Amino acid sequence: MSKPDYAEGYWNPFVAGIALGLVLLLTFFIMGTGLGASGAVARTAAAITHAIDPQAVEQNQYFSSFYKPGSSGVFVDWIVFEVIGAFFGGLVAVLTARRFKLSVGKGKSFPASRRLVLAFLGGIVGGIGTRFAMGCTSGQALSGGATMVVGSWVFMMTVFATAFVAAYFVRKEWE
Repeated sequence: MSKPDYAEGYWNPFVAGIALGLVLLLTFFIMGTGLGASGAVARTAAAITHAIDPQAVEQNQYFSSFYKPGSSGVFVDWIVFEVIGAFFGGLVAVLTARRFKLSVGKGKSFPASRRLVLAFLGGIVGGIGTRFAMGCTSGQALSGGATMVVGSWVFMMTVFATAFVAAYFVRKEWE
């Protein structure tokens, strides 16, 4: 079986896993908390909404905490810098692997427009779920899993089992 075109230029998954584990360990040690991303998205949403309707944000129980008197600012938080670092780290990785190419990953029989619409809708549903769960899957899987939180392990096993079953129904779209 030959290696798919999209698999060229990736790190060895074992090396990447060890590196991610070390980053997570350092994050716990230095920051006192684990990895995640949804907090940065929430802060960005608060800043955008505050620019449009400051009163709505300042009256919201969750978002108002970003704008309390004496706070250092909505974007002055370690998680914002983590997400910025992840973006630039990914950019450096793709450039050094010579894999940078603007394209839409899709199957042969699946139009790019449908892929983009479904990705956008999936992002909205995922974002809403993230707020209901009070955190994102990266926080659940990495931080919760590393600290042996039973709910995080149950959640991730459910995600993997669901993805395994769902793959059966969409596999022909990616052939």
